[in-house]
Amino acid sequence: MKNFFLIAAVAAFVVSCNKVADNQFEIAGTIDPSLNGKNVILEKEGGMMGFSPVDTAKIENGKFVFKGGVTEPALHFIQVDGVQGKAEFILEEGAIDIAVDKDSIFKTRRTGTYNNDKLTEYYDKISSPRQKMMAFQKKNQAEMMDAYKKQDTVVMNRLNKGYEAIGKEMRSIADDFVTKNPKAYITVLLLKQSLSMQNTQYADAKKKYDALDADIKKTKMGKELGEQIEKLNPAAAPAPATALPGKSNAEVGNTAPAFSASTPAGKQFSLKEAIGKVTIIDFWASWCKPCRMENPNVVAMYNELHAKGLNIIGVSLDDSDKKWKDAIAADKLTWNHVSNLKGWEDPIAVQYGVQSIPATFILDASGKIVAKDLRGAELKAKVIELLAK
Repeated sequence: MKNFFLIAAVAAFVVSCNKVADNQFEIAGTIDPSLNGKNVILEKEGGMMGFSPVDTAKIENGKFVFKGGVTEPALHFIQVDGVQGKAEFILEEGAIDIAVDKDSIFKTRRTGTYNNDKLTEYYDKISSPRQKMMAFQKKNQAEMMDAYKKQDTVVMNRLNKGYEAIGKEMRSIADDFVTKNPKAYITVLLLKQSLSMQNTQYADAKKKYDALDADIKKTKMGKELGEQIEKLNPAAAPAPATALPGKSNAEVGNTAPAFSASTPAGKQFSLKEAIGKVTIIDFWASWCKPCRMENPNVVAMYNELHAKGLNIIGVSLDDSDKKWKDAIAADKLTWNHVSNLKGWEDPIAVQYGVQSIPATFILDASGKIVAKDLRGAELKAKVIELLAK
């Protein structure tokens, strides 16, 4: 009996030691010990490079730890020196466990708190269709390119239907998750993604938003989502033609705000001149590492699809004329470019509400914004879908 009480007392002591104080977080991370001595960087969205560092820890015995204060849930990232990519998780109050896979950061597991358990649950649910999507793209990429060269609409339509079927499966999983998890922070992120990637109807978006837990709506991301949905309200007063400082009309469903600026040759070039069957407005800068890393993918897509109706206009947030021009030449960016060379004060960036780069706006033939901030395969798939219409 004495042993039982001793064990119970020890267990109670361990629990009390592991409890994290109110408004505090503790991240206990694990990774392969072969990376001992490497730095782990805790990041949040924003900053000149698209991400900004919050804290740094060193890996010791295959473990790393972060501690600090937090007021509300927010999406954060873990980056490990020597490991490609970033692992996203929800930074929130409590003890968070993050198991990083050094060979595939996308296999990282996040558990320990409600929102990270829900994030992991969602990723588990979409794992199968996500793998199917990657396999489908890999298997059919050559055939799709050949079909575009030959303008074989039968093959293009067949492949687009295959892609759309998998995409529909993923959207169905996301919609079901949103409905069943009104208290989860990932639900807000999924709704924002839905607004960015498809022409969501106001009534449907409003119904899903209204069903969210009140505490989630109070978060910074929850408030932004509510404002974004209300812009879809057909009963709302029309937005002014020119955006006010700090405001933006550049939302999905709206006509892209007009602009013009100087080209590298010193001539004025306007968005109107760039409009094609599909137009991408690409906000970037020579100093933006994620932008430069993405450029080869954009170049390959542009070279393949420009003749079919894809146009791009690059809007640079550089303040150095030489660095801007050198980056265009080095990355072989053969599409149209403009810049006011005012960095983050660029009036076009302000007009479009751009707060981090890379940032992309995808326009249809009429100049309406149909999607925002797509990358890689998702961006190309959306362009192909619009070109096929």
